[in-house]
Amino acid sequence: MSKIIANYTSRRSFLKGASALGALGVLAPSIFSPRFAQAAVNGEVLSGCHWGAFRAVVKDGRWTEVKPWEQDPHPSHQLAGVMDSVYSPSRIKYPMVRRAYLEKGRGADVEDRGSNDFVRVSWDKALDLVAQELKYAKATHGPRSVFTGTYGWKSAGKIHNSRSLLRRLINRGLQMPNVTHTGDYSTGASQVIMPHVMGTLEVYEQQTVWPVVVENTEVLVVWGADPIKTNQIDWLIADHDSYTYLEEFKKTGKKVICIDPLKSKTAEFMDAEWVQVKPQTDVALMLGMAHTLFVEELYDVDFMDEYTAGFDKFLPYLTGETDQTPKSAEWASEICGVPADKIKELARLFMGNRTMLTSGWSLQRQHHGEQPHWMLVTLASMLGQIGLPGGGFGLSYHYSNGGTPTSDGPALSGMNDGGAMEGSVSIPVARVVEMLERPGEEYDFNGTRYTFPDIKIAYWAGGNPFHHHQDRNRMIKAWQKLETVIVQDYQWTATARFADIVLPAASAYERNDIEAMGSYSNKATVAMKKIVDPVFEARSEYDIFVDLADRLGNKEAYTDGRDEMDWIRHYYEQAQKQAASKNLEMPAFEKFWEDGIVVHPISQAAKEYVRYADFREDPLLEPLGTPTGKIEIYSKNIEKMGYDDCPPHPMWMEPLERLDGPDAKFPIHVNTGHPNDRLHSQLNGTILREGYAVADREPCMINPKDAEARGIKSGDVIRIFNDRGQTLAGAIVSEDIMPNVIRLYEGGWYDPVEGGKVGSLCAYGDVNTLTPDLGTSKLAQGNCGHTVIADFEKFEGELPDVKVFTAPKNG
Repeated sequence: MSKIIANYTSRRSFLKGASALGALGVLAPSIFSPRFAQAAVNGEVLSGCHWGAFRAVVKDGRWTEVKPWEQDPHPSHQLAGVMDSVYSPSRIKYPMVRRAYLEKGRGADVEDRGSNDFVRVSWDKALDLVAQELKYAKATHGPRSVFTGTYGWKSAGKIHNSRSLLRRLINRGLQMPNVTHTGDYSTGASQVIMPHVMGTLEVYEQQTVWPVVVENTEVLVVWGADPIKTNQIDWLIADHDSYTYLEEFKKTGKKVICIDPLKSKTAEFMDAEWVQVKPQTDVALMLGMAHTLFVEELYDVDFMDEYTAGFDKFLPYLTGETDQTPKSAEWASEICGVPADKIKELARLFMGNRTMLTSGWSLQRQHHGEQPHWMLVTLASMLGQIGLPGGGFGLSYHYSNGGTPTSDGPALSGMNDGGAMEGSVSIPVARVVEMLERPGEEYDFNGTRYTFPDIKIAYWAGGNPFHHHQDRNRMIKAWQKLETVIVQDYQWTATARFADIVLPAASAYERNDIEAMGSYSNKATVAMKKIVDPVFEARSEYDIFVDLADRLGNKEAYTDGRDEMDWIRHYYEQAQKQAASKNLEMPAFEKFWEDGIVVHPISQAAKEYVRYADFREDPLLEPLGTPTGKIEIYSKNIEKMGYDDCPPHPMWMEPLERLDGPDAKFPIHVNTGHPNDRLHSQLNGTILREGYAVADREPCMINPKDAEARGIKSGDVIRIFNDRGQTLAGAIVSEDIMPNVIRLYEGGWYDPVEGGKVGSLCAYGDVNTLTPDLGTSKLAQGNCGHTVIADFEKFEGELPDVKVFTAPKNG
């Protein structure tokens, strides 16, 4: 860490005067708050973030070092990037307006968005423009003309929840029905199908806890997930407690199997058996196992009879009675690439041992993504171990340290959206481009027909759709239909570069807040203290929205008479009351703020939690939330919907495109997994990039056979391309990925060589220049970010510069 800090200090010397420059800008109201709301001048400050709790060392008002919280069992190396992000060259320093927009007005030269031609303006000018545009939308276009998308991981903190703050502005400040979103890019298909199958959202539910897994599980299956990598982060403040249990499980010497197209960090850490499966073929593999269990009469008949519904309607498909194609191991092998004997061996192994099937969300981020987790539940049901200690399935062991025992501490409340105005609507989050393309047209979603609204203005805060949305070139075209785009962020993301008005928000480390540690453990309540004052002219998001509400004439309705520290105290005192009802003591607010953290106790009962144990004990008194009260292998509700792309039981369905598929136009599948050195697109442009970039570009892992066939070696720059787009990347040749598959992490910032031009080559490595934009099915309308095939070649031309990590002129 010390080496990283030293590099960082010299690399950021250009910003030595940032604090002084900030004093010349607009000061946030918190500067006049009581002393304990002030940033430190010298000393250590305890705070927290998605990557864990930490102590920040401040010298002369500048953050100089970051130390992991001493009770963090597995600190993330990404903390170095957290500190570096404050002083990154990609910081948005001042309010900025696109030149053509400023000179000609809304809707001017929209094809120039992305060209980085911005003009610096004052805060008053920028806020007046935003307020003017919101009033214009209400007066001219009326309800549902403003899209408050604001999808993304935002920063941790209960006050500065950008999504809630923005919607609160439209609901209470503008007082107009608006358009929001439903679901998320992470679990779009699963969170819709699982309520039909299990009666609950499932993807964000607590798992059978790790102490029970360590003691009772004999075979741990990690299917399309990499918890060693992804549990570095948390939606709240990461606790990292799952690493302790993973280490304990490894010490037991029990079997771990990773089913994945590439050898994951988890496979390496756990000394796991690596089963190589072709991308997007997991359903076929599961069906082959299920067929083996059935024909060899190994499956748990009693469990299927008592705890599931519709297995009898699924069997004709499994056996081939309905389509003359038995879903045998041999059939599955032809599709998924796993040898038939191996498929049978795995089925017998799972049945003969207490087996926990853990799955990542990558399986459902594909065309027909509703099917994989539905089939996983079917397979787990046939094993008959759901509700038993250490058996069954889990969909969240890789997310936010799922499976760590939950404390008895209080749940923190947070900023709400002020109550949606009557007439507000939402769209499936992954259908935003389709919404812009098809205003007034109908679409299907989970059994209902809806109509796309006609959006004129998009306001984005704390999100980066030019990272997480698919088919970048199609998106650029759709973006041009918007009259005004407002972006509020602290870095020049790709989305900010495609905006008309850009507002510089303070980072999470330049304002005060409060947050819980551990989405599943609720291990502690943490004071997120301001570490340094905002650099340049950045302002806290709460202050920005308060000023806008004032311009809209509804400041008091927005604030409820509270400033930043008032809200923090309010949320803490609400938590105190909850704690008292549980006979738990929490210190007075002043003591908490001084100490910075309150750790909550964990009961023995929490350490023994088994998911679905109550259901298994008594399915009549503890039924599931499905129509039958049982696990629905066959869903009559979905049958009534009559969708041709989502049948009433799990099935193998050909995706739009796949490796070796019947209509494959390209020979390579592009794996778009989560990166190891950032959170999606966050921490791009920080010192962390020095540790993974290849030839200054996003790294791309290639199997040696594919590299040799194209004359490529590690360190070369390659061009990856298909009919949708093209991007450059840096080659890493490795045996840790199967042939005909390459891995290009999602989250690389879009950096077009010709700014704003549809079809331009991306200089850095945005994988979404290649991915298709279509819904998983009419049921869930989730995203298909893993459905992508392409080709690649060694890049021989003059290499374009990477420009996306520095601010535009005057920025």
